[in-house]
Amino acid sequence: MRINIIQHTPNERPGLIKTWAQVHQHAIYIYHPYQFDIFPRIEETDLLVILGGPMSVNDSLPWLKTERQLIKSALEAKIPILGICLGAQQIVKTLGGQITTAPVKEAGWAPVHLENQIIPTLPEKLTVLHWHGETFSLPPAAKLLFSSKLVKNQGFIYHGNVIGLQFHLELELENLREIVINDGNYLNSSIFKQSSQQVLNFDIPKQNKNIMFTLLDYLISRSF
Repeated sequence: MRINIIQHTPNERPGLIKTWAQVHQHAIYIYHPYQFDIFPRIEETDLLVILGGPMSVNDSLPWLKTERQLIKSALEAKIPILGICLGAQQIVKTLGGQITTAPVKEAGWAPVHLENQIIPTLPEKLTVLHWHGETFSLPPAAKLLFSSKLVKNQGFIYHGNVIGLQFHLELELENLREIVINDGNYLNSSIFKQSSQQVLNFDIPKQNKNIMFTLLDYLISRSF
């Protein structure tokens, strides 16, 4: 299986997604369109992963538009897709949804809650890293998967083979360090009022690895 990953910034890496792929001996190819403007070919993609980034989907960057064309092609080909943060928002925009300023800025560790049981074994509550100031509308035909008390739409599943997550579940310790060291100022004005050191000192919940693996296993089981 070939997993094509789109990375939007140097400090938001695939983390546990890469670990999962290595466990299953899947081939990973990582693309950096913000720097090289190169994208994977659909016919060479078994799973498409779109990571987070500091830009907005509403920015007029040509490569963001090209990325949405790729997402559209993947949707038409029924290729499983996982979008995280900016990646989830790119999927929503491709499906005709809206991305707007969130009612509050969420940056730091906080819980989200499960909204439906479509994927077995997921816990009712999980604690994840939030790093966003925008939110998305739920695409038509999509089902709400996760929510928080402050920002309702935190995750969705679409047609069984597309998952979008507003938060970061993919983090391993070195990924967390890289995000906070390089982008710690983003914590300013967050509703959570957590310092860089508090975010760094927080123990990444062990269950997050199992949840990330469960979501990825579910997606590849939905390959057509």
